[in-house]
Amino acid sequence: MDLCESACRSDETRGRKTFEKPCDFRTEFQRDRDRIIHSSAFRRLKRKTQVFLSPVSEHYRTRLTHTLEVSQIARTIARALRLNEDLTEAIALGHDLGHTPFGHDGERALDKIFDFRHNIQSVRVVDVLEKDGSGLNLTQEVRDGILNHRGGTLSFTHEGRVVRLADKIAYINHDIEDAVRAGVLSPDELPPEAIEHLGDTKSKRITSLVRSIIENGETEIKYDSQTQKAHDLLRNFMFDRVYNNEIVNAEKKKSEFVIERLFEYYLKNIDKMPALYKTLSVEYGKQRAVCDFISGMSDDYAIGLFSEIFIPKSWPGGN
Repeated sequence: MDLCESACRSDETRGRKTFEKPCDFRTEFQRDRDRIIHSSAFRRLKRKTQVFLSPVSEHYRTRLTHTLEVSQIARTIARALRLNEDLTEAIALGHDLGHTPFGHDGERALDKIFDFRHNIQSVRVVDVLEKDGSGLNLTQEVRDGILNHRGGTLSFTHEGRVVRLADKIAYINHDIEDAVRAGVLSPDELPPEAIEHLGDTKSKRITSLVRSIIENGETEIKYDSQTQKAHDLLRNFMFDRVYNNEIVNAEKKKSEFVIERLFEYYLKNIDKMPALYKTLSVEYGKQRAVCDFISGMSDDYAIGLFSEIFIPKSWPGGN
């Protein structure tokens, strides 16, 4: 497919921190996508919370399924706009690699301790932590898209800006579905003005949002004004009714407590961490290394370590 004028072309990449000979049959952005998929951090996303902590039902989203859904939506937009689909996919697959256990509750807990942002940590994962400390050596375009999928700065590529919107489209609409499944929401509670414009089902809403970007994306990646208003109504509603809901946040203080206690413990016991993080503590400081270790944990792994360190064990009986 011929790319549009504003697309980022692989052969015009700003390059990698360390030069590598080009691949014979893959573009630079395809190589980045493959490295992300094969990374340890990507695999751990399957055991990290999206919204609902450690759900029993397998139908609730995890950080991995969210990532895959973002990738699908972003690729649809990129293909329709004739942007670079490989770059878009690589950014989407890598955008949450630095997310903490326990979702945003874990992120808030680490932020109180160490000025933590998961988008910044995602870049640190691909630059420093993966491959036993050597990193993935990704292109500047993919790193920029990962870093700027949230926050006040926009990506310098259209592909990165597509992922930024696709992330919001995915989490708002899929979290609505999970919230209804959990009994936190009823579909008829959704804001009428937003539903009237976007649609009364998940599929219709996603299609409306994607269509607006495609129809308005020749020069900028954005919604038309009416769709933007409907999107913002729905997003604000979700923060009021779901993300800050007492039922959803019932375990919030417990998960924050786990993160805080683990941080305190490993800060005093650097030698108890894996070899990589002990090495990082010398180069980057103890707090940075402990933050790296904890943020990479899955929910189950963090809970297991907490139990092993702080919960008394029964003494085995004799004969």
